Amino acid sequence: MNDDGASRTHFGNREVPEADKAGLVHGVFTSVASRYDLMNDVMSAGVHRLWKDAMLDWLAPRPGQRLLDVAGGTGDVAFRFLRRAPEAEAVVLDMTASMLEEGRRRAEAEAMADRLTWIVGDAMELPFADASFDVYTISFGIRNVTRIEVALSEAFRVLRPGGRLMVLEFSTMTNPALQWVYDRYSFNVIPAMGQTIAGDRDSYQYLVESIRKFPDQDRFAAMIRAAGFDMVKVRNLSMGIAALHSGWKL
Repeated sequence: MNDDGASRTHFGNREVPEADKAGLVHGVFTSVASRYDLMNDVMSAGVHRLWKDAMLDWLAPRPGQRLLDVAGGTGDVAFRFLRRAPEAEAVVLDMTASMLEEGRRRAEAEAMADRLTWIVGDAMELPFADASFDVYTISFGIRNVTRIEVALSEAFRVLRPGGRLMVLEFSTMTNPALQWVYDRYSFNVIPAMGQTIAGDRDSYQYLVESIRKFPDQDRFAAMIRAAGFDMVKVRNLSMGIAALHSGWKL
């Protein structure tokens, strides 16, 4: 709390009023929407695609399931889910309309239009009834949520009994020396790439700062358990550059 009683939170390395963070994050993703997919490929040398495939391998989608992909952006995870699960449905929710518009322009969106819905919404206040989905996914998005514990509580609420949560997020490497090298790359190279490719250094500076503010694997797993999930498990990807967290609503 600050002197005037308003709650504070982090926006990258800056401290900001909690009420301001969502708008600042919205500005970041509005700015980078048109180059978001390209930048993901460049920043990770395409490895983010392997991470998402690993998430779907572990998730093992089944026919007829209903997916909610929060912070789903341009639809990467939803498209993968629907390709693997005949007769399944997916809802892509994102707070940034321009990200969803980029997703709708992709060729897969037209081919899957009868099983796919795009909704502008907030992870902390989902516009869905209790027990509406079989699967909840969020990839590289939960670290941008103002109050992560509220988003996890909402995930628990909208999942049906027996439903599954799967979170893919940047995390903490298992080797401190490699973490140091990765941090040097992140802070020195990625913002420069953002300037060159997307014309936006500041947004990518925030994105790399937000990675280091996010809880490590054990602390985030504890947050998932605190939200009510059982059988919480973690799998590191690329030595912990990213991690998958899985939990069940039992």
